[in-house]
Amino acid sequence: MIRSPNLREALRAFCLGAFAAVTRELDEGGDVPFSFEEHQSTGRPTLYEYRPLVKPFLDARAGRLSTLADALPALEELEREPAAAIFARAHSSGRPSSREALLKTVLLPLLADTAEACGGFDWDDEAFDRAYAGLEGSLFGASRLYGAVAPVVGVSIGDSTELGGGVRIRHVASGELAALWPQSGGLLPPGFERETDRRCVLELEAELGEGGEIPDAPGELADVVTALRLATAGPIAAGPVLFERLDWRPYGIRPVLPIAATQPPGESIRLDAARAERACRLRERLTLADDDRELGEALDRWELSLFQPDPFASEQLRASLTSLLGGGEGLFAGSLRAAVALGETPRERSAILERLRLLAAGDAAAVTGDLVRRALVAVLENGERETFLRSLDETVLGLRAPAVVPEPALAVGAL
Repeated sequence: MIRSPNLREALRAFCLGAFAAVTRELDEGGDVPFSFEEHQSTGRPTLYEYRPLVKPFLDARAGRLSTLADALPALEELEREPAAAIFARAHSSGRPSSREALLKTVLLPLLADTAEACGGFDWDDEAFDRAYAGLEGSLFGASRLYGAVAPVVGVSIGDSTELGGGVRIRHVASGELAALWPQSGGLLPPGFERETDRRCVLELEAELGEGGEIPDAPGELADVVTALRLATAGPIAAGPVLFERLDWRPYGIRPVLPIAATQPPGESIRLDAARAERACRLRERLTLADDDRELGEALDRWELSLFQPDPFASEQLRASLTSLLGGGEGLFAGSLRAAVALGETPRERSAILERLRLLAAGDAAAVTGDLVRRALVAVLENGERETFLRSLDETVLGLRAPAVVPEPALAVGAL
């Protein structure tokens, strides 16, 4: 049953006018571009598909389509519908956007859905009705399902794995991104879907109530990448963009934060259950940095060191360790506390301290970077940083037994 006949007629008139304008352009020699997609499957022949890029074709003509006689009445009718407000929010901290956002998130996707259902720009009422029914179901539903998907590289998995907070890592289905975002081919990492460590995506899902705010997907996924790097020591990165959907309709494309989108050097890893569980815990504890400036500084400095050569990497690691465990007493105090936190025996703690002294003496990122990572993990898993520092000092004084956080053996290169 149609919930809003006036809205249906206004949107139908816009689509009819757009079809007429596009048909005239095509009759005058214009072309709809195609993508050439390769679909590989183990043990089966490679399949190739030509896909018309209807949505990018229409997006490129958004300005022209917005001036059609039926565009303004359609936008005005949408503005009368409170349910359309969530679609009208551009990515600007939830503030209502201009009519341009409604054009991009409602009118053009509806037009593209109709054209794809028609198999081109020969009008079919039934095709429009199906496309409009999907839009109306999304507009007037009691809740909406938001999703954001970002390619992830540097890691392989066995099965889909939950990482907490509505985020999971899973295998990408062949052609999945192109089906909703035909322009995605030029926005994916090189070799994505073909190489062993480039066949996964990070997926964030959230159910939105009426008037619900869109999650900060770039920030959420950047935290997941940081947690995975901490938990695995792997060269993991996401992006360079993430693809958003609302009720399984394309909603937008946004860049991933640069520090999460840049892949560090290193050998790819396989994410096992133990490390996935640890990454989940670490992601929750990253919120501690919101109220602990020194912890936030330590995390930022360590992550920046992943992308820099010496002497810059070592400088970042020195600053990270000082902020993390120095307690205002400098790098040596931080190194001593790190040795106590990471070593189980006096011999192990002595060896760790000697390695960290190399960092203090000069450029030693290659042999100390992982120790700083492990120190960050130990602090995050023990909770409140100042309390942990006091417990380490008491251990040095012999007032308490050391509490070492064990770390699973790294599965580097196990693909």
